[in-house]
Amino acid sequence: MLKNMKKEELELLSYTKIAELYLKENKKTMNTADLFKEICKFLGLSEVDYQEKIADFFQSLTTSKDFILLNNGEWDLKANHSVKVDINDIYDETEDTIDEEENEEDIENEYENEEDLYDTPVDDDFDNDLSDLTILNEDEIEEE
Repeated sequence: MLKNMKKEELELLSYTKIAELYLKENKKTMNTADLFKEICKFLGLSEVDYQEKIADFFQSLTTSKDFILLNNGEWDLKANHSVKVDINDIYDETEDTIDEEENEEDIENEYENEEDLYDTPVDDDFDNDLSDLTILNEDEIEEE
């Protein structure tokens, strides 16, 4: 399909659209550099153009919802990959939520127990310990 398109038609497409068509046709994954080199060949771009535009191309791939970066550093179409949900991960998340709820209950109970501290009787000896103290006014403090 891409090979049959005229250069003028290709120039109307974005780099990511050309990359998408290329990956569909060739049914293989590619790293950023090789994929952009292929796009440059189709568009007749120079090595200087390649150097100047590859960073923008990479950013376009990373922000596009149509592409996925694989563990080996190669790009593929998201449509070629299914999302795998591990039921154990969901179970683990549920356990974490239960643990958090239990911790919140423990904290609430701890605060209830702190209220009991305020209900304890005051030690009468505390007042007696203060009987030896003398209160000074500002004039008396400056004299010392």
